[in-house]
Amino acid sequence: MNPQASVPNPGSAPRYARITGTGSHLPPRRLSNADMVGLLAERGLETSDEWIVERTGIRARHFAADGVHASDLALHAARAALEAAGRSAADVDLIIVATSTPDMVFPSTACILQNKLGANGCAAFDLQAVCSGFVYALAVADAMIRAGGARCALVVGAEVFSRILDFNDRTTCVLFGDGAGAVVLEASDEPGILATDLHADGKHVGILCVPGHVAGGQVLGDPLLKMDGPAVFKLAVGVLDSAARAVLAKAGLTEADVDWLIPHQANIRIMQGTAKKLKLSLDKVIVTVDEHGNTSAASVPLALDAAVRSGRVQRGQTLLLEGVGGGFTWGAVLLRY
Repeated sequence: MNPQASVPNPGSAPRYARITGTGSHLPPRRLSNADMVGLLAERGLETSDEWIVERTGIRARHFAADGVHASDLALHAARAALEAAGRSAADVDLIIVATSTPDMVFPSTACILQNKLGANGCAAFDLQAVCSGFVYALAVADAMIRAGGARCALVVGAEVFSRILDFNDRTTCVLFGDGAGAVVLEASDEPGILATDLHADGKHVGILCVPGHVAGGQVLGDPLLKMDGPAVFKLAVGVLDSAARAVLAKAGLTEADVDWLIPHQANIRIMQGTAKKLKLSLDKVIVTVDEHGNTSAASVPLALDAAVRSGRVQRGQTLLLEGVGGGFTWGAVLLRY
């Protein structure tokens, strides 16, 4: 039994769900901005380290090797989270994987991960909300635990975005990377997830999408990522601010109560803009985008795990997690770690 979690008596409805362990994984292949400049130069495209850093804050990203899938990255992150929580695969009764780059059309990456972990038998499914995926998945797991449908959930964000990048588009291919992050979320009598707030607006489908699909044994449409950067930026800052204020209001707290803001790691300017609107010092923002780029659903749990393992995030602190992505989807989770 994990000593950090105070688990309700069997049969009682848990009042809360708490994160008891975190984990993450980045594939070994690291590409610096200089590496990307060289790769694009081979295609006759120009960019520079200065251009990338100034506009995004990104200095490097990691790409998975051929034959490595989202479930493989998820497995490393999941094992690290379980170890940190003092749990084994046998304790897990719910697996949710947030991903936009699944191993295959079906079965779900969650089921593939479940088999690799040896946690067979529990509920397992994927959740698709692109870069908001982990925030969505955490909110769903919290609701299931509070309803008594699970007691020990493994919530994972895992992506291999390098497989869907257009390396003839210098405005997007330098932004994204591969990776996975995970948390163990357990039923508890102690406050954990304090409030959640989820939204989507389908009229913005076209500003960030991969407009392709499989039919008749062929890929129809365009299977590579397309993004209207200025439109995404403008929308992102506004909706992240509104979601943050919504979860704080639901929990009866204010911006002053937030110890750490852990936003989706997409662009340093978006993160700075969000912090400014919330009147939060940049010293309270966890930033890891410089080392792994935009890893979509994996970015928030990657940043969370890095902050926990570096000692910045401590037990009892209040964390504000936020995500925004294609769909257009956005949301926030306020929690006491």
